[in-house]
Amino acid sequence: MSLAGLFAVVGLVIGCGGSAAPVKPPLPPSQTDLVLLASTALCERKIDFVGKYPVTAHTAKNWGSGHELTIPLETSASHGEESYFFDEDGVLVGALFTFPKGLDLKPYPVLRRTLSQLKPSVEFYLNVAQLETRTNMESSSLLETGDEKSTTQYLVTGLGENPTLLQASFTIDPYVRLFSPYRREFLDRLRNPTGGEGGQKMESQGTEDKEPFSSLQQFARGQAAQLAYCGEKNYDIAADAYQKTVATGFTNKVWLAEARHKLGVTWQAKGQFEKAKAELLQSLALRPNIPEVLNNLGTVQVKLGDKAAGLSLFEKAVTLRPNYALARFNLAEACEGTNPKRAISEYETYLALVEGIPEEDARIAHAKERVKALKQ
Repeated sequence: MSLAGLFAVVGLVIGCGGSAAPVKPPLPPSQTDLVLLASTALCERKIDFVGKYPVTAHTAKNWGSGHELTIPLETSASHGEESYFFDEDGVLVGALFTFPKGLDLKPYPVLRRTLSQLKPSVEFYLNVAQLETRTNMESSSLLETGDEKSTTQYLVTGLGENPTLLQASFTIDPYVRLFSPYRREFLDRLRNPTGGEGGQKMESQGTEDKEPFSSLQQFARGQAAQLAYCGEKNYDIAADAYQKTVATGFTNKVWLAEARHKLGVTWQAKGQFEKAKAELLQSLALRPNIPEVLNNLGTVQVKLGDKAAGLSLFEKAVTLRPNYALARFNLAEACEGTNPKRAISEYETYLALVEGIPEEDARIAHAKERVKALKQ
């Protein structure tokens, strides 16, 4: 997922007024009849996963601050090398299935139909050391689908009549950047599998992050905890993760500004408003005039008793983004006491923007009540 995609924020649901997982646009097909993740599921606890397998059935190694557990293809249910990635809290956040010899998808009509309806996000030539019945250099395609909170990616050759699966990855959305089969370290598992002869070196092929892996990993961990991707929201984990993100650092100011923004939102949710204010100001210093940050800082200022400052920030947010519904709602609340006519206007604008959105039902009901009361 692109940087813009990771930071894309739906104004109705993200911010101090709410912290649900972002709403995805309509999704492409995601059905499959291929048995992957059959014995586990994303968000499973590591202790439960390990309990299903004897110690000799898998190998373990560090994956940043977490762990990767691998089941070899000789003993796996999928007949591929299965790698499961757990964060430092022991939660399964992603899985990668690798088929060094390729898996013929002819016996899987449901998945083939799904793949036929997806548009490749990346197309490239890949040298595969052990691919059966084909030459080493193959035209490969990366296809992406998923559901509300997770993303599935398939790396295939021969897309069309006779597709062959090389890799498949599954991840909860905050970690999707770290689980693309087009990442260099994952492509290397096809080029140089255990016991393989390897193939032609193509050092420039595959994506590679310029930002520190530890920062990206902790940022994803914070997102998963803050937005309840695996169960309930956990602001303690989110605060820990975002602080570690900031401490390890990003070279890109956009990344760093967003990390401080998210940390500020987390402190606000924990009721630590001075800390929240400090982080949000740091975010704006790095990247000024971001409507979400201005709106969240406005909410914090109101909590600290400075309604005038909050109102000014809400006004700036809606000036920058006139259709920012949550900021309109917050602006209406902030000016009820001093300018009831303006409050009515802002509530009515908010209601027009969120008409038909179920996630806003509670605020819609409150806005209608306030408009009725203010007009009396």
